[in-house]
Amino acid sequence: MSEKGSNLRHIRIFDTTLRDGEQSPGASMNVDEKVKLAKQLARLGVDVIEAGFAISSQGDFDAIRRVGAEVEGPIIASLARAKEPDIKRAWEALRDIPKKRIHTFHSTSDIHLKYQFRVDRKEALRRSVEMVKLAKSLVDDVEFSPMDATRTEPAYLAEVVEAVIEAGAGTVNIPDTVGYTIPAEFEKLIKYLVDNVPNIKRTVISVHCHNDLGLAVANSLAAVLAGAGQIECTINGIGERAGNCSLEEVVMALRTRKDLFGADTNIRTEEITRTSRLVTKITGISVQPNKAIVGANAFAHESGIHQDGLLKEKSTYEIIRPESIGLHSTKLVLGKHSGRHAFKSRLADLGFELAEGELEQAFENFKRLADQKKDIYEEDLEMLVSEGLSKAPEIYGLAGLSISSGMGQKPSATVRLSMENKEVEETATGDGPVDAAYRAIAHITGTKSSLNRYEVKGITGGTDALGEVTVILEEDGRVVRGHGADTDIITASAKAYVNALNKMAAARPRTGGNPI
Repeated sequence: MSEKGSNLRHIRIFDTTLRDGEQSPGASMNVDEKVKLAKQLARLGVDVIEAGFAISSQGDFDAIRRVGAEVEGPIIASLARAKEPDIKRAWEALRDIPKKRIHTFHSTSDIHLKYQFRVDRKEALRRSVEMVKLAKSLVDDVEFSPMDATRTEPAYLAEVVEAVIEAGAGTVNIPDTVGYTIPAEFEKLIKYLVDNVPNIKRTVISVHCHNDLGLAVANSLAAVLAGAGQIECTINGIGERAGNCSLEEVVMALRTRKDLFGADTNIRTEEITRTSRLVTKITGISVQPNKAIVGANAFAHESGIHQDGLLKEKSTYEIIRPESIGLHSTKLVLGKHSGRHAFKSRLADLGFELAEGELEQAFENFKRLADQKKDIYEEDLEMLVSEGLSKAPEIYGLAGLSISSGMGQKPSATVRLSMENKEVEETATGDGPVDAAYRAIAHITGTKSSLNRYEVKGITGGTDALGEVTVILEEDGRVVRGHGADTDIITASAKAYVNALNKMAAARPRTGGNPI
């Protein structure tokens, strides 16, 4: 967190994982998942949570209201196009939230105005100003984004920025919507606005960088050097196309190089690893091993020279302490003889605060796992708890599974599902035991979905490792991810498929505009 009494400039962190991050293909979150993630973002210490795009769907509207009602600390924002229905719908979602913000946007680049909006610069400016005024009449905190700012003629961009500040925008966000700019160019653009917008000191300059050229973090940091006071980002850098500026990377760059930037954030960095893993669990989007800060190899050293240096002095090859981001590599001393108190205490150390019913279910799952494998690691516990917290409404339940398979034998599976207060059993054959199980489940549920991806990974090492399976199903253009974990990979596979089918059954159609 920023050092009190220091001369460091405070950089606000605007987290848009729940909105822009959710636009990653297949990363749709239900309302319960959004609320759980928002609570973790509050523990992380973000300044603003963009909880959704209120007019895009009833699900987003409900998520904004629930996040605002259940999450304390950050400002809660809703995105809205520069259209009156959008602004009013955002207000309806935010109405009862104490700390709220309407974030409205309109394109300003000639290519967007000509081909997408079919209006001239004068009309775009008029709409922007009118909608900022409308938003300001409803809430005190208004943010405006000139979409595709980095491909907008600078003089016109400055004119728009000056006008929306005059209309009441307390934050003006400069988005690199298509990931087009490079650091030197972006720093120059922010400096141009600082020097050429007379009322610029009445607002906070924000930046929202996409990663199409792999420069989102670098561009955001360049903007800080030029005077930006807010960075919009997502956990693990997820988002539209190649994603957004990665929160963990930009925060740790500012923290590590305070000497260069003269700035810091209020992020509690010890929560970074936990937040990253929660986002991976909810969305099913894995983090590449060599990703900075949160990748599995980010603190791994194989080179003999590196290992020698580390053994003598860690700072020789580690610029960040693993503990500073909440990364622990110690093995847990927990097993089948451990009691509830020890289990609850260890979960608290890992940052999980469960209600009594959730704790009881997690403890039962832990005991079952302890009977199956000798060593239980932090990753095992996090998987058990996160899986339990992110379950979809249970329309189908896996009540039983038996497999018959071997060399020269056609694999078959007998699956028993609970549904509508009864249990239904089906036997099917397939090209393998997983295929056979999936055929039996598909026959019972009558699903017409197609399996787009099937992914298996071990959570921990050893032959008794807890295995995690992720599947992606698609039906009528709707895409969902399902997850399952078990020491038996066939059971984990069936759990993942049933989890996805439950999400598919509970999913709602989504509509909306073209956000920044």
